Amino acid sequence: MSQVTKKFKQENADFAIYPLFQNALCQQVAIVSDGEQDVSLVSKILFLITPYDMRQFFILFCSNKAIKAQKTEAKEQRTYSVKNLKEEVELVLQSWIRSLDVKLIWIGDLDKIIAKYAKHFRLLKILEGHDDKVKSVRFSKDGLRIISSSFDKTIRIWDIASGEQIKTFKGHSYWIYVAEFSPNEHTVVSCSWDNTIRFWDVKSGDELMRFGGHLNAISDVNYSPDGQKIASSSSDGAIRIWDVGSGQMTKKLIGHSGGVLNGQFSPDGQMLVSSSYDNTVTLWDVASGIRLKQLLGHVGFGTRARFSPDGRFIVSCSNDKTIRIWDVKSGKELKKIEGHSDTIREVRYFPDGQTIVSCSSDHTIRLWDAKLGNEMQRLEGHFDQVTGIDVSPDSSTIISCSYDKTIRIWRCQ
Repeated sequence: MSQVTKKFKQENADFAIYPLFQNALCQQVAIVSDGEQDVSLVSKILFLITPYDMRQFFILFCSNKAIKAQKTEAKEQRTYSVKNLKEEVELVLQSWIRSLDVKLIWIGDLDKIIAKYAKHFRLLKILEGHDDKVKSVRFSKDGLRIISSSFDKTIRIWDIASGEQIKTFKGHSYWIYVAEFSPNEHTVVSCSWDNTIRFWDVKSGDELMRFGGHLNAISDVNYSPDGQKIASSSSDGAIRIWDVGSGQMTKKLIGHSGGVLNGQFSPDGQMLVSSSYDNTVTLWDVASGIRLKQLLGHVGFGTRARFSPDGRFIVSCSNDKTIRIWDVKSGKELKKIEGHSDTIREVRYFPDGQTIVSCSSDHTIRLWDAKLGNEMQRLEGHFDQVTGIDVSPDSSTIISCSYDKTIRIWRCQ
């Protein structure tokens, strides 16, 4: 007996309706997957689906197509009308809902979940050029370029289509941890273990400005959504907010008891989330510099924390090998995701907020269902720690970087 069959029997489902739903689902999977009947995909969706979702999908499906069902009592085939079939399905599945007390959940449009599970990322190309470990990679806003930073003390811009280097920036005197484009993409900002933040002109490659003030290595830098501010995070335990136009520090956020590994602005720019060697994830008010919430749960230092695209959730990762999802409003931990076998170096949401991607010292990149916490796909190929990842604005491409000195481009197929 299959795992899916056991699941439905354990839930005391009226098993007569199950084959009807399975047939309908197979047809819909074929439509979304360009005519292919993916049995493993159907099984995965059947195992995840709830009675409520089955009812919703099946009735929507029946609205467009009459389904033939076998009436076992009369031992003859007859075609049910859409109206009768809908009533029959409603009666059966409503009893499931009452017995299981199933709550309304997120799978309202099954086409979207089918499409999500049907698509897989595959290695497209490998970019080589850095002479030392690559620490970070970021997409440009249009998704056509990549910017990378490395322990070789350079920042490089790459063309996605050709894989060629477009520009190289030199000037930092020590490892460069992060580099990213400004929102208007005219400027690049970078941070380094030389305790400086530097701004570069994208076209000329010239250094435009340099900020100093941190007492130790700077591990992260992030533009505000409007491009008027940056936040820098440092091993000195402080997060500093800077006005880009004037070059002045406007706020110093103090509260972590250990070095700060990252800080990211919320989508509206009003809050900032940070992770630290003190094992905490902290939420700050940008305008006042006040600590709003301290998110406790990780049992190892936090390597990254990032907002969801809608700003309602935070995803964080740690050297405790877990990913955790938090509710911004309440500060409560909503989910703990496990699977990586070593420190998780980076985590972020896909633009739709439904998928999470992470990378780890275990040499893997993994995609997770943000609501269920299930691993959806594992990308392997790097032969050293994977230190950075990003997702293109259209969700079609993932980029990764590693201590193996390479950048890899993964394309959804």
